[in-house]
Amino acid sequence: MPGFRIIRRTLLPPAEAWLRLTDWERHGALVPLTRTVVETAPPTGVGTRFTARTGVRGITLDDPMEVTLWRPPEAGAAGLVRLEKRGRIVTGRAEIEVRPLPAGGTEVHWYESLRIRGLPRLLDPTVDAAGRLVFSRALTAILRP
Repeated sequence: MPGFRIIRRTLLPPAEAWLRLTDWERHGALVPLTRTVVETAPPTGVGTRFTARTGVRGITLDDPMEVTLWRPPEAGAAGLVRLEKRGRIVTGRAEIEVRPLPAGGTEVHWYESLRIRGLPRLLDPTVDAAGRLVFSRALTAILRP
Protein backbone atom coordinates (compact mmCIF):
# COMPACT_ATOMS: atom_id res chain seq x y z
CA MET A 1 0.00 0.00 0.00
CA PRO A 2 1.47 3.38 -0.91
CA GLY A 3 2.06 5.99 1.73
CA PHE A 4 3.65 9.32 2.50
CA ARG A 5 5.38 11.02 5.41
CA ILE A 6 5.17 14.67 6.42
CA ILE A 7 7.68 16.14 8.87
CA ARG A 8 7.23 19.47 10.65
CA ARG A 9 9.12 21.24 13.43
CA THR A 10 7.46 23.53 15.90
CA LEU A 11 8.44 25.55 18.96
CA LEU A 12 5.52 23.98 20.83
CA PRO A 13 6.54 21.61 23.62
CA PRO A 14 5.81 17.94 22.89
CA ALA A 15 2.86 17.75 25.31
CA GLU A 16 1.12 20.74 23.66
CA ALA A 17 1.80 19.43 20.15
CA TRP A 18 0.38 16.04 21.23
CA LEU A 19 -2.80 17.59 22.62
CA ARG A 20 -3.38 19.51 19.41
CA LEU A 21 -2.60 16.55 17.16
CA THR A 22 -4.93 14.19 19.03
CA ASP A 23 -7.86 16.63 19.11
CA TRP A 24 -9.74 14.74 16.41
CA GLU A 25 -12.47 17.38 16.00
CA ARG A 26 -9.76 19.95 15.23
CA HIS A 27 -8.60 17.81 12.29
CA GLY A 28 -12.06 17.93 10.76
CA ALA A 29 -12.28 21.69 11.21
CA LEU A 30 -9.04 22.15 9.25
CA VAL A 31 -9.74 19.84 6.32
CA PRO A 32 -12.02 21.40 3.70
CA LEU A 33 -15.62 20.12 3.67
CA THR A 34 -14.87 17.76 6.57
CA ARG A 35 -16.39 17.22 9.98
CA THR A 36 -15.07 14.78 12.58
CA VAL A 37 -17.38 12.97 14.99
CA VAL A 38 -15.89 11.12 17.97
CA GLU A 39 -18.01 8.06 18.74
CA THR A 40 -16.47 6.99 22.06
CA ALA A 41 -16.38 8.71 25.43
CA PRO A 42 -13.24 10.56 26.54
CA PRO A 43 -10.44 10.29 27.30
CA THR A 44 -8.79 9.30 24.04
CA GLY A 45 -6.83 6.04 24.14
CA VAL A 46 -6.68 2.63 22.50
CA GLY A 47 -10.16 1.82 21.26
CA THR A 48 -11.25 5.43 20.63
CA ARG A 49 -13.29 5.55 17.43
CA PHE A 50 -14.13 8.55 15.27
CA THR A 51 -15.25 9.28 11.73
CA ALA A 52 -14.07 12.02 9.40
CA ARG A 53 -16.99 12.79 7.07
CA THR A 54 -16.09 14.73 3.93
CA GLY A 55 -18.54 16.02 1.36
CA VAL A 56 -21.36 18.37 0.54
CA ARG A 57 -25.07 17.87 0.84
CA GLY A 58 -25.92 14.19 0.36
CA ILE A 59 -22.64 13.21 -1.27
CA THR A 60 -20.21 12.26 1.50
CA LEU A 61 -17.30 9.97 2.11
CA ASP A 62 -16.84 8.52 5.60
CA ASP A 63 -13.40 7.68 6.93
CA PRO A 64 -13.97 5.76 10.21
CA MET A 65 -10.85 5.29 12.31
CA GLU A 66 -9.84 3.58 15.53
CA VAL A 67 -6.89 4.33 17.81
CA THR A 68 -4.85 1.11 18.03
CA LEU A 69 -1.72 2.49 19.72
CA TRP A 70 -1.65 5.32 22.25
CA ARG A 71 1.67 6.34 23.76
CA PRO A 72 1.74 10.04 24.78
CA PRO A 73 5.14 11.75 25.04
CA GLU A 74 6.64 11.88 28.52
CA ALA A 75 9.93 12.79 30.20
CA GLY A 76 11.88 13.38 27.00
CA ALA A 77 10.48 10.31 25.21
CA ALA A 78 8.62 10.47 21.91
CA GLY A 79 4.88 9.93 21.69
CA LEU A 80 3.13 7.81 19.07
CA VAL A 81 -0.49 7.30 18.08
CA ARG A 82 -1.60 4.80 15.42
CA LEU A 83 -4.97 5.00 13.68
CA GLU A 84 -6.44 2.15 11.66
CA LYS A 85 -8.87 3.21 8.94
CA ARG A 86 -11.88 0.91 9.23
CA GLY A 87 -14.08 2.07 6.38
CA ARG A 88 -15.75 0.21 3.57
CA ILE A 89 -14.21 2.65 1.09
CA VAL A 90 -11.18 4.23 2.80
CA THR A 91 -8.73 1.78 4.38
CA GLY A 92 -5.17 1.98 5.65
CA ARG A 93 -3.54 3.58 8.65
CA ALA A 94 -1.97 6.74 9.98
CA GLU A 95 0.76 7.26 12.54
CA ILE A 96 1.58 10.53 14.24
CA GLU A 97 4.85 10.68 16.18
CA VAL A 98 5.83 13.59 18.43
CA ARG A 99 9.59 13.80 19.09
CA PRO A 100 11.15 16.25 21.56
CA LEU A 101 14.04 18.27 20.13
CA PRO A 102 17.24 18.69 22.18
CA ALA A 103 17.12 22.50 21.99
CA GLY A 104 13.39 22.62 22.76
CA GLY A 105 10.34 22.31 20.60
CA THR A 106 9.03 19.29 18.77
CA GLU A 107 9.44 17.40 15.53
CA VAL A 108 6.26 15.78 14.22
CA HIS A 109 6.25 12.85 11.81
CA TRP A 110 2.89 12.12 10.19
CA TYR A 111 2.75 8.91 8.16
CA GLU A 112 -0.36 8.12 6.15
CA SER A 113 -1.03 5.01 4.11
CA LEU A 114 -4.44 4.94 2.54
CA ARG A 115 -6.34 3.07 -0.11
CA ILE A 116 -9.65 3.94 -1.70
CA ARG A 117 -11.51 0.81 -2.70
CA GLY A 118 -12.65 0.77 -6.28
CA LEU A 119 -9.85 3.02 -7.52
CA PRO A 120 -7.26 1.31 -9.69
CA ARG A 121 -3.78 1.07 -8.16
CA LEU A 122 -2.58 3.15 -11.09
CA LEU A 123 -4.12 6.14 -9.24
CA ASP A 124 -2.26 5.48 -5.96
CA PRO A 125 0.33 8.21 -6.67
CA THR A 126 -2.49 10.71 -7.28
CA VAL A 127 -4.22 9.70 -4.03
CA ASP A 128 -0.91 10.11 -2.17
CA ALA A 129 -0.27 13.53 -3.73
CA ALA A 130 -3.75 14.75 -2.79
CA GLY A 131 -3.41 13.33 0.72
CA ARG A 132 0.00 14.92 1.18
CA LEU A 133 -1.38 18.32 0.15
CA VAL A 134 -4.45 18.14 2.41
CA PHE A 135 -2.65 16.72 5.45
CA SER A 136 0.34 19.07 5.06
CA ARG A 137 -1.96 22.07 5.25
CA ALA A 138 -3.87 20.62 8.20
CA LEU A 139 -0.66 19.77 10.08
CA THR A 140 0.73 23.26 9.55
CA ALA A 141 -2.50 24.79 10.87
CA ILE A 142 -2.67 22.46 13.89
CA LEU A 143 0.88 23.37 14.93
CA ARG A 144 0.52 27.11 14.31
CA PRO A 145 1.28 28.99 17.58
